[in-house]
Amino acid sequence: MLSRLADVLVPAVGRLTITADAGAELAPGSIIAANHTSLADPAIVLAALHRLGTRPVVMAAAGLWRVPVLGRALAREGHIPVHRGDRRAANALDEAAEALERGRLILIYAEGGLPHRTDAAEAAPEPFRSGLSRLVQRTGAAVVPLGQAGARRVTSGSVPKQLAGLVTAPLRRPELHVHVGEPLELTTDGAAWTERAHTAVTAAWRTAAAQLGEPAALAA
Repeated sequence: MLSRLADVLVPAVGRLTITADAGAELAPGSIIAANHTSLADPAIVLAALHRLGTRPVVMAAAGLWRVPVLGRALAREGHIPVHRGDRRAANALDEAAEALERGRLILIYAEGGLPHRTDAAEAAPEPFRSGLSRLVQRTGAAVVPLGQAGARRVTSGSVPKQLAGLVTAPLRRPELHVHVGEPLELTTDGAAWTERAHTAVTAAWRTAAAQLGEPAALAA
């Protein structure tokens, strides 16, 4: 339901386009690692994946489960709450591993949070936390790097700016782009693997940002 809803709502706030590397594949039991820049980008990523025929299980901050209507939908559809800094944090990896074993795709935001910036500009993904690496080492799942750009044009910055962005987005309809990269297989452990995954997601983001003519990508 959330994926279908995202695919309906996103065209109302922006113009979404999608590209993919020649070897890109969203195979069952894969992990999709995406960059996280805005409160709007999960909907944008879900809409893009829905158009590609995929409805992943999302690993997201546990606080979303306390939002009345959204929380019930997340629980009903089997998405996974992440309790950061809590003894329940390990439960998220257990649930993700079980979903992967059932052939589901997992969408994870390895940065672990949103950037602390007030502007609407693009920037490369921040360093990844260890959760992605631990899940890959545990399951051996392939990781599909995904880069999105343009979400900060919908909503970013302070609360008033975010509300203003959401209200005006249907009039502005900013360009949004999602790029899917080739899957990565586990070849190294720990920090080296985390850095490799971060490099791949950064490359996917750079491709997406370049599609929008973003200076951050064009200057690299």
